Amino acid sequence: MRVLHLGKFYPPTPGGIERVLQTLANESAAAGIATAVLAHAPPGQWHGSAREEAGVRVREVACFGQLLYAPISPTLPWQLARSVREFRPDLIHLHLPNTSAFAALAVAGARRIPWIIHWHADIPLDSGSRALRLAYPLYRPWEQAMLRRAAAVIATSPNYRDASGALRPWIEKVEVIPLSLGNGPQTQVAKRTDLWPPSPFRLLAVGRLSHYKGFDVLLHALADVPQASLLLVGAGEEMSRLRLLVDSLHLQDRVRLAGHVDDATLEQAYATADAFCLPSLDRAEAFGMVLLEAMRAGLPIVASDVPGSGIGYVLQRNETALMVTPGSASELALALRELVNNQILRQRLGDAGRQRWHTQFTPAQTTPALLDLYRRVLAQP
Repeated sequence: MRVLHLGKFYPPTPGGIERVLQTLANESAAAGIATAVLAHAPPGQWHGSAREEAGVRVREVACFGQLLYAPISPTLPWQLARSVREFRPDLIHLHLPNTSAFAALAVAGARRIPWIIHWHADIPLDSGSRALRLAYPLYRPWEQAMLRRAAAVIATSPNYRDASGALRPWIEKVEVIPLSLGNGPQTQVAKRTDLWPPSPFRLLAVGRLSHYKGFDVLLHALADVPQASLLLVGAGEEMSRLRLLVDSLHLQDRVRLAGHVDDATLEQAYATADAFCLPSLDRAEAFGMVLLEAMRAGLPIVASDVPGSGIGYVLQRNETALMVTPGSASELALALRELVNNQILRQRLGDAGRQRWHTQFTPAQTTPALLDLYRRVLAQP
């Protein structure tokens, strides 16, 4: 079996979907499937490249930049046709949202091969981006044409599948295969506590600094939890606004905006935090890969209970996490104070979360379901 993945970006470009794509490709290759990936180079890189890593052939196409999160890559259709011709895949695994994936509709070689669409997220019409809402009517016909053509569609949680208006017409061919996260580095290193400002309680948050992540809500909540300090890892368009908010709330001594950090530093952050927070506001947070990272590290979690998001599938209220109303700084502050003051609760939530990750969200649980879907699609007439 030969599988070609078409994604938006690929590690080391950071991002949750990027890590998912890498995990899927690596697991497929390890299972003996010939695997290739076609993705964009980092925005602003005007030349493509090709390499092989972990048995996966990776080709990155020149990307001039992004417009409304859509990569600008005029050569992508030609590179897709080239990949189909040279790699000769039996199946194409498309990762959406990604406007470049629409090229599969135009490439004759790609149309002759069965597709599986990995539905990572809807275009978030409930987000704070007016531009996305205005652009969606232009995007939707192409999105629906892709779904119509697909042999199967993967949703990452039953919650998201059931809440997705885009998937509703095609629900009979949607299968739920959750995202997964493998074991972390096995080497033991001295733990760093200098990542946080001095504080008795170290809170960690990780993600792109975008409006829907709700990090401004977290800062307002933190102002009412004086025992806690925050390490916020991530970069994005909200960085300047968050810096101003830190200053206006007088949190300079308790908040560190770290920007993008390397993998070793991020692992240290998870290893030395006392708790983790995901304060997202809407369904743009479709699953929350960072939740799996926090669960693997055995951290207690406070998260927004976003209706229709996979967050409520990954986490279990009061068993693996404390859940709060999205956008409520007062509820979030109350939950954080509860964790600060109750070490037994922190231990119970962290242990339960790690056990849930281990039994539900590792490649050992999810890869067999994916490979079975591949075989069933290829067995269709």
